[in-house]
Amino acid sequence: MEKTYNKYVSPFSTRYASDDMQYIFSDEKKFKTWRKLWIALAKAEKKEGLNITTEQIAELEKFSDNINYSVALEKERICKHDVMSHIHAYGVQCPLAKGIIHLGATSCYVGDNTEIIIMRDGLNLIKDKLINVISLLRNFALKYKDLPTLGYTHLQPAQLTTVGKRTTLWIHDLYIDYIQICDLIDGLKLLGSKGAVGSQASFNELFSGDIDKINNVELFIAKEMGFDDVFPVSGQTYTRKIDFMVMSVLSAISQSCSKFANDMRILQNFKEIEEPFEKNQVGSSAMPYKRNPMRTERITALSRYVIINSLNPAFTHSNQWFERTLDDSANKRISTAEGFLAVDSILNIMINVSDGLVVYPKVIEKRILEELPFIITENILMKAVKNGGDRQFLHEKIREHSVLSGRRIKEDGCENDLIDRISSDSNFGLTKEEILGILDPKLYIGLSDIQTQKFIEKYIDPLIDKNREIIGNKQNLNV
Repeated sequence: MEKTYNKYVSPFSTRYASDDMQYIFSDEKKFKTWRKLWIALAKAEKKEGLNITTEQIAELEKFSDNINYSVALEKERICKHDVMSHIHAYGVQCPLAKGIIHLGATSCYVGDNTEIIIMRDGLNLIKDKLINVISLLRNFALKYKDLPTLGYTHLQPAQLTTVGKRTTLWIHDLYIDYIQICDLIDGLKLLGSKGAVGSQASFNELFSGDIDKINNVELFIAKEMGFDDVFPVSGQTYTRKIDFMVMSVLSAISQSCSKFANDMRILQNFKEIEEPFEKNQVGSSAMPYKRNPMRTERITALSRYVIINSLNPAFTHSNQWFERTLDDSANKRISTAEGFLAVDSILNIMINVSDGLVVYPKVIEKRILEELPFIITENILMKAVKNGGDRQFLHEKIREHSVLSGRRIKEDGCENDLIDRISSDSNFGLTKEEILGILDPKLYIGLSDIQTQKFIEKYIDPLIDKNREIIGNKQNLNV
């Protein structure tokens, strides 16, 4: 795409979102879908007995993908109505069918049904990318399921976990999102052909009150467009609560990705795990040595946008008056499309990062050993008590040694000398070798490795097996 410098261009188009997602929300996709809906309507009406000929439908199908945009644009300039301008343009190409295009329908027949179709297609693309992220993190979790690492509460060292177990926390969030997006896709319905206020009055007139024929028209259109059913009731539009449900799922995915990204940014600061860093990548213009976590920072930034953007359909739905108001349209054009483009961008980065995480086990071990003496004081206490010591007395002694050792670390920058202090204290009756014997990090990971294996086998592997044909999506980022 040739870069334009003299007008605003969305960063989603030039930097972040995939071509596939951009096409789903393109004008071409929208207007071609309008024509497919007009063809489906004509076929349904012919099937139910209206005076529509095979030749008219053939003419509509001939020009379904060949849109005369210049005619439509000129007409819209005059009439200020996008649907009417495209009905006119289609009629110019299809003189035989001109009189039956859009028969009985209102603008929302093409507008709202297309919105549902586009959101379904967008959700399916996001679902495919989401399962690829889950698959990559699954492999990472299994590879490091038993590698001990510091676990944190309040961002303070607490107990040990493993790199793999921590990864399952990220995967579990994404797994919940995956289940939600599948349920949402499965539950989507078309608006159908409901008319100006949802009463189907125009179709009631066309079919002389034959309810079965009216219902058959709707179901035929639904099947033609890949849906099982239509919404049972509506005003002129489908309920805007659907948009909120869609954006809520996108927000949920963004929340999960942002949680992952923030954890990764901290781990990169700890020098334990890093996002991929390309050979010629520049970390800072002023500090050449830096390896900034710019990809996970971008995930955080874009996720924040989506989470806030999810308020748009909430306010829109709550402000729709009676059967419809048009204060939804301008907002939807921006918030829905850009919400999808943003989540597409986030998942592109998630795939790229998850496919190239770099782990530094020696740094992880070093940081564990700096904290482990404090973490295993209860184990030292129990060993000393077994040797005949008094628990209450020794508990106080360990507390005193821990405070003094912690003070030297923080105030004087010294190494952790807690083990030396305890082994030198005759009250404990333990040699340094005995204490070092229980200083193996793998003794303190609990069931982390087993939990990781069980979670992957029970919940994640079945999803991977079901989606095997789409696993392997790679993402080379533009920036």
